[in-house]
Amino acid sequence: MVQTGEQLASTASERYLLIYMITVLVVVTSLVIVFFIVFQKRKNKLLLDKIKQQQAFEEEIAQAQTEIQEQTLKNIGWELHDNVGQLLSFASMQLSILKMQVADDVKDKFKDTTEALKNSLSEVRALSKTLNNEVVLNIGFEKSITNELDRLKKMKFTSAKLKTVGEKIDFTNRKHEIIIFRIIQEFLSNSVKYSEAENLAVTIEYQTKSLKIIATDDGKGFDMNDIEKGSGLINMKSRASLINAELELFSKPNEGVQLILDYPIS
Repeated sequence: MVQTGEQLASTASERYLLIYMITVLVVVTSLVIVFFIVFQKRKNKLLLDKIKQQQAFEEEIAQAQTEIQEQTLKNIGWELHDNVGQLLSFASMQLSILKMQVADDVKDKFKDTTEALKNSLSEVRALSKTLNNEVVLNIGFEKSITNELDRLKKMKFTSAKLKTVGEKIDFTNRKHEIIIFRIIQEFLSNSVKYSEAENLAVTIEYQTKSLKIIATDDGKGFDMNDIEKGSGLINMKSRASLINAELELFSKPNEGVQLILDYPIS
């Protein structure tokens, strides 16, 4: 009976010891798990903060570059309007004076030169307006695009049209208006330089929560797999990211190029 009691006591002690050890193991394991979870959360938070800081830094750099570009374009616009424009006006005036002093049979020879000077002066003035953001804001977004298309049509295109769909919505941030105009201007500039297109078209579609812009040319296009990310495409995408807009470019050989910009209004 004594041995049986001792055995029972020993078994009970072992059971309590086992329970205690299991409890300690569970507590330690739980603490390790909690520590690991807290560590991972803190690590993820630090990584997320680092990513956000990097994004903020890149946005600041992109914003600074955009502001510098805008100031540069503005200065070029002033230079074209004030200096180059005045020189062309002076040359045109001098040519008119000279024309009055020559014989009638020579005057017709001045016609082409006079016309060339007149067209050059008109082109310089139109270009200076599109380069100055204050002028763009003053005359309005749609009118600025129309002016740019009209200018390009006179240069080399058969048609260059703007189509507007939906009820017009004013920009709450006028800086975004300039950025979107510069993206379109960049696309049109690339069409002039590379596309060999005959026709340009821009569609502005005012939707409930977004502004959708589709710009196309009917030029030679390119293979999307072979496209090199040149400064033009990089500029357009970096500008779009500044205003949280989505920008996509589509093209196939001999099928022109299409740009789609989706800008959230609210």
